[in-house]
Amino acid sequence: MPSKLHRLFVKSPLGMGAEIALDGEQAHYLLNVLRLGQGNKILLFNSQDGEWCATLGATSKKKAQAVLKHQTRMQDEGPDLHYLFAPLKRARLDYMAQKATEMGASVLRPVITRRTVAEKVKTARLFANAVEAAEQCGILRVPEVREPEKLSKVLDRWDAERLLIFADETAPAASPLEALSAQVPRPLAVLIGPEGGFEPEERAALLAKPFVVPISLGPRVMRADTAAVAALALVNATLGDWR
Repeated sequence: MPSKLHRLFVKSPLGMGAEIALDGEQAHYLLNVLRLGQGNKILLFNSQDGEWCATLGATSKKKAQAVLKHQTRMQDEGPDLHYLFAPLKRARLDYMAQKATEMGASVLRPVITRRTVAEKVKTARLFANAVEAAEQCGILRVPEVREPEKLSKVLDRWDAERLLIFADETAPAASPLEALSAQVPRPLAVLIGPEGGFEPEERAALLAKPFVVPISLGPRVMRADTAAVAALALVNATLGDWR
């Protein structure tokens, strides 16, 4: 299917012959920005039913529907990978959500730490950025976005079967590839802390948990959004779906 076809994420079930009502923003973009009309083709996905080619049906200036014609790709589940992060300021949080989505995160989990600067998180905005990234980069899954939780509560309620990979700014500068390659494949999570780092008590609480693996991201100090991409790349290369 030509890559130039516009892709949209929808929440409706997708199947042969189904008629999908597009929401107002989607209809506006297709009809008024892209200047598409009845009979033009688009691609739809919903994180469950793969990707489908559809044609625009009845349209008006503010409404449009799409009729599914055939499936172009089967659903790809992707890695079972949660991304936990201390919230950042608005523009960098947008970037982080987009890049974590592109890197295959299945869940985005804001975590409030003692040094977190931006404690108010608009989860709807996070989800919108994740949708935009998925639409643009061709992946078939939009990550779930959860409400913010304090780090202490997250650790208390953690499923010990899921490995929590902790980017530790004070860890020895040993090879993170060796530390990760030694782990048995299992559900995964990556934790990136706030710009000021974790408090000593928070770091101690993390290191005390048997499901936590600390890794170094090298000798240079990274911004939190850069660290997210670096850590997720390492995890995908050693334990995820890049192997």
